[in-house]
Amino acid sequence: MLGFPSEAPVVSHHYRKVWNSKMKDPKSRLKSLTKKNSFWIHRVNCLGTEPHMANCQVQVAPAQGKLRPACPGGMHAVVSCVAGPRFRPLKEKPGSKESWAEETRVRLRSGAQVGEGRVEVLRNRRWGTVCDHGWNLISASVVCRQLGFGSAREALFGAQLGQALGPIHLSEVRCGGYERTLSDCPSLEGSQSGCQHDNDAAVRCNIPNLGFQDQVRLAGGRSPEEGVVEVQVDVNGVQRWGAVCSDHWGLSEAMVACRQLGLGFANHAIKDTWYWQGTPGAGEVVMSGVHCSGTELALQQCQRHGPVHCSHGAGHFSAGVSCTDSAADLVLNAQLVQETAYLEDRPLSQLYCAHEENCLSRSADRMDWPYGHRRLLRFSSQIHNLGRADFRPKTGRHSWIWHQCHRHYHSIEVFTHYDLLTLNGSKVAEGHKASFCLEDTSCPTGMQRRYACANFGEQGVTVGCWDTYRHDIDCQWVDITDVGPGDYIFQVVVNPKLEVAESDFSNNVMRCRCKYDGQRVWLHDCRTGDAHRANTEHSPEQEQRLRNNLI
Repeated sequence: MLGFPSEAPVVSHHYRKVWNSKMKDPKSRLKSLTKKNSFWIHRVNCLGTEPHMANCQVQVAPAQGKLRPACPGGMHAVVSCVAGPRFRPLKEKPGSKESWAEETRVRLRSGAQVGEGRVEVLRNRRWGTVCDHGWNLISASVVCRQLGFGSAREALFGAQLGQALGPIHLSEVRCGGYERTLSDCPSLEGSQSGCQHDNDAAVRCNIPNLGFQDQVRLAGGRSPEEGVVEVQVDVNGVQRWGAVCSDHWGLSEAMVACRQLGLGFANHAIKDTWYWQGTPGAGEVVMSGVHCSGTELALQQCQRHGPVHCSHGAGHFSAGVSCTDSAADLVLNAQLVQETAYLEDRPLSQLYCAHEENCLSRSADRMDWPYGHRRLLRFSSQIHNLGRADFRPKTGRHSWIWHQCHRHYHSIEVFTHYDLLTLNGSKVAEGHKASFCLEDTSCPTGMQRRYACANFGEQGVTVGCWDTYRHDIDCQWVDITDVGPGDYIFQVVVNPKLEVAESDFSNNVMRCRCKYDGQRVWLHDCRTGDAHRANTEHSPEQEQRLRNNLI
């Protein structure tokens, strides 16, 4: 219940000595309480599989006035809890390879807080979800303990923490509570249950209170969810509150701050906070050069400068955040990319606008326009919003950029990156797609489309809907004119600059194996970046390095 997955033996004789000394002291508060039968639970009998002590058999203390004393011959119950790997001090040795392997066969996705999310399991080297048929607190507690948390606080149904796109692996999971892993529990194949992803199971686990939430606060905002970030750090042996320098302050750092505050996801990472008044006496910058991977539990765990160095000092340019309890989650339909890819030799006479928007390789600048052609690898992309909030451009319509040649506005200048890589990750061709029309192309039956680009309308992707960029529109390609035959990796990255908040950035990358013989192209084995990987702790920074061959 306190957020720990297991317990250690207790040296009870030490506590017995303390108890006995208190009992001999006539002024002891503990002695007077025992005389009043103030033990709330007199006897408790648990199996050890219960998610909460309220599920155990208990006997309350005898009523006042009864001759029988409470807890005869006993003392206060004592426990020694063992923290999960994520909450242990860094100097402690990691657990065994076996326990790590067990932990990496299950994961939580799209949760606003540590220890919550949609449950996904790894089977046949592919991640899939769990159907909520038969899902309960006991099964959810097995997942929580497997991941190094305590018992489950809530077992969630009906995709309350977002839907996935991949397979549904398990249904009718029936754990007894004593299992070490979810795979030890009896269950049915998810494919045979008739479940859809709107039945994806999720969980909220009990996590230990490490006091991180007391080391950060927001000040000056219009609501409790926004404001200047103020942190408590050690300055020359004294705990002091102060501001955070906004140099290099971005969405990854803001995500950690909002999670530490218990406020969910970061909606915006704010670099200039001149319109927010901080707490008097806490205006000095006490933390600078903050660089978070996104998985930290607190800003104090992120990399940062030793001596504080802030280029613009304190005051109006301190770091700020705006937090939200829900966020979008964009996922590319990998199967559609694989099915629609083809080559086109397109005349230069039809590529003037695309050239103006930098959608062709640099060698196109040296060609004798309008004579000749470019070889394009074209494909369709279908981008689903599987989160719990609409995906909206970072800026409002007043900031969108008008492109005269194509005669449309760009609401996000770089919405997707398209790259062709060698097998060792070196980039040989690239493309990009601006978000000129971010809209609900289609929605599930019974759901209304909310965003449409016609008549300068509002842009976005509604929860559950998807935006389709057809293969026959400009810039929906990679220019491979200068690429020779061979085997490659084709890669698409959605929201590559992390400009818009999402609940899960690990599924923004899609990769395919690509074979090009000089005349034809084949894409196969297309999958999102986290669909098969067992190591779930790749940070956005590590992903960025892997994408750009910066290992």
